[in-house]
Amino acid sequence: MGWLGSGIGRNHVAVSSFLVGAALPTLLLFVLASDRVGEQLTSISSWGNGALLALQAAGSANASAGHAAALAQEQQEKFPGLAKLLPEVATDDRTVIITSVNEAWARPGSLLDLFRESFKNGDGIAHLLDHVLVVAVDPAGFDRCKAVHPHCYLLEVTSANLSSANRFMSKGYLELVWAKLSLQQRVLELGYNFLFTDADIMWFRDPFRHIKLYADMAVSCDRFSGDADDVIRNAPNTGFYYVKSTNRTVEMLRYWQAARSRFRPDHDQGVFNSIKPELAGKLHVKIVFLETAVFGGFCQYRDDVDRVCTMHANCCIGLENKVHDLRNVIADWKNYTRLTPSEKKSARFKWTFPAKCKASM
Repeated sequence: MGWLGSGIGRNHVAVSSFLVGAALPTLLLFVLASDRVGEQLTSISSWGNGALLALQAAGSANASAGHAAALAQEQQEKFPGLAKLLPEVATDDRTVIITSVNEAWARPGSLLDLFRESFKNGDGIAHLLDHVLVVAVDPAGFDRCKAVHPHCYLLEVTSANLSSANRFMSKGYLELVWAKLSLQQRVLELGYNFLFTDADIMWFRDPFRHIKLYADMAVSCDRFSGDADDVIRNAPNTGFYYVKSTNRTVEMLRYWQAARSRFRPDHDQGVFNSIKPELAGKLHVKIVFLETAVFGGFCQYRDDVDRVCTMHANCCIGLENKVHDLRNVIADWKNYTRLTPSEKKSARFKWTFPAKCKASM
């Protein structure tokens, strides 16, 4: 081992260090420990090629990891505080109920107040309010939310004025309904399931009892064909839908948003209706459609008060019309719950037909 102090030893060490470098320090030690310099120089050459490939692979992996880290940082900056807020709102099985409001919907006596009231008057569902995340799309709506609800999040959309009661298919309306999808995607990426509900949906019973565990997505309908698995004939309403957090559903949200450019100027529901066969076929998303007798609405009006979980002011244009008729719905529910079990069984209870909304249809 006396050659370690010679010029040859120093040159050999330099060659070894150059070829192998810091990536394979154990190889360098192996070379320095051997008297068979010639054989090791040949060995170093072959190991050097392998080391180069290993370094290239490692560099590619590091680049991918760096890209993923950059995307995660971008999402964190896009939705600041969301990751910290979700654990405070989620149920034990990591599910968050999400609704969205603007300043007009959050005003006293408007939809947010009616929405919260429905939980309190519902059949054993008041506790679910603790798991509702209200997403405000303007600062005034956020301030109003904080005054009445413990879990509020500001997703400020600056591309349009969203504070007013935007009419159906207006620019403000379209920005509002599309803004929710990017936040929902982030919720799924963070490992949380969600149930999105429009604020003009009144809750009366626990809807989770009717959501199939095998489904990636369960969505309400404007018109229900009678077959919960019918991707073609059911007319979905994306004002109410549950999504399980999986890699498949994260990709579904990306696909849905990307499809917007193919169907402009359609809203999220119209695009979803167009691409639902693609979601089921290409991405293998299991979609279940919820029957209107249980998840009711003004489009396909039913009198199944003994079965209904939610009632949606869909097919209704205008904030004032929605508020007026949903107040009647809440009053009807209160009257129904005052009946004795025998009265409920014998009486044929009917909802007050939505007069204001009917006029706007």
